[in-house]
Amino acid sequence: MSPNESSEELTSLIHVPTETEAAPIVDALKEAGITATMTGGFTAGFIAEAPGDISIQIFKRDEAAATEILKKFKADNAAIDWDKVDVGEPEDE
Repeated sequence: MSPNESSEELTSLIHVPTETEAAPIVDALKEAGITATMTGGFTAGFIAEAPGDISIQIFKRDEAAATEILKKFKADNAAIDWDKVDVGEPEDE
């Protein structure tokens, strides 16, 4: 984050349950030139009364563009039929 960005207001774009779900969204935003980060990863993995979540944070100025990228990301990924995707065999532990 640059010195100019440090004084700008952040906003939460979306909350997801895991870092595995958050990482591709953050990557898609970054590929589009939007500074994005995820917070809450440390607590999201806890098993507790109040479940944690991951918040994807962006600068308020990027909210409109980020929202459009998120819509496209969701639409692109909704079309994946995971029953037909070969993810390989599980590794022996």
